[in-house]
Amino acid sequence: MDPWKVSAMQLSELGYGSWYETSSSDAQDDGAVPARVTGVHKDSFIIHDGHAEIRAELTGKLLYGARSPLDLPTVGDWVRVQILDNGDFAIIQAVSSRKSLLKRKTPGKQVEHQLIAANLDAAFIMQSLGPDFNLRRLERYLVMVCDGGMHPVLLLSKMDLAAPQEVEEKVRQANRVQPGLEIVPFSNLEGRGVDAVRAIMKPGHTYCLLGSSGVGKTTLLNNLLGSQTLETREVRAKGGKGRHTTTRRALIMLAGGAMVIDTPGLRELGSIEADEGLEQVFDDIQGLAENCRFSDCSHTTELGCAVLEALQTGEVDEKRYQNFLRLTRETARNQMSYHEKRRQDKEFGKMCKSIMKGSLKNPG
Repeated sequence: MDPWKVSAMQLSELGYGSWYETSSSDAQDDGAVPARVTGVHKDSFIIHDGHAEIRAELTGKLLYGARSPLDLPTVGDWVRVQILDNGDFAIIQAVSSRKSLLKRKTPGKQVEHQLIAANLDAAFIMQSLGPDFNLRRLERYLVMVCDGGMHPVLLLSKMDLAAPQEVEEKVRQANRVQPGLEIVPFSNLEGRGVDAVRAIMKPGHTYCLLGSSGVGKTTLLNNLLGSQTLETREVRAKGGKGRHTTTRRALIMLAGGAMVIDTPGLRELGSIEADEGLEQVFDDIQGLAENCRFSDCSHTTELGCAVLEALQTGEVDEKRYQNFLRLTRETARNQMSYHEKRRQDKEFGKMCKSIMKGSLKNPG
């Protein structure tokens, strides 16, 4: 079964609404129409214009004028496209404003943004009820999701491998990390809880599956689809070539009208700028910090630190406190490195322009 088997759809079924139409009014390129990015494969894209999936490429202006990866499309983005070749090919002219954006720091030493998905209504953070269950890693995911403007939902897989008491205890632990967090335990093997996950998903809304490799993301997607996830999907391709495409991240339509993006397992969850996410996830510590004696308190050694006092009384968990410090320092360090890199790139660009001007004035 092809999740895009319906030959024609309303853009609203793909999630398009008045917010996107209004916020993208400044990008009304001549002859361009709205479309949604449903797949990314290296430098090529798959877009859906409400009629069919079409292979697309970026204009040179968009590709070479991008100051950072944030300026380029990712899965879930709404873009302005020009349809060519009788609907077999499209050119992406602009990326529309985003309601939400899931991103992280690129893995390794390089300090740059890596886009994961855009315009998500909610993010399903998956951990298993086995060795993968990790509260500190959950905090990292929550920072990423909340900073990106999405509603977080925790899915606890492999319910069949845990006793009821263990499930209840881990739900309590997760609720202490973020009170009020929506949590759904389920079993892919037995099917228990899968309907509860499906019930959360609304038509025209977009969701993503986040989690380490092996927690059951793809199996859950198979269960939600009611069949094996397709690795190849028919698309309209330029010149009739490439009738099938395989993408690592693709937006898939479910039978009920909701859309889901399955992401690869993320080993590194670094952030460059995540102040809002840190404030939301660690709001208990942030609230205590307002009562510190010094406004620039680092919450490590200062006298009159309300956070340290709460740590001593047990009001704040030691491991949670240490993770708060670690994430705060890591984010600040990455942010400083990122802005320094941007400054150097800007200076390098100015130097190149100066050299080019000099060459034009004094040709060999």
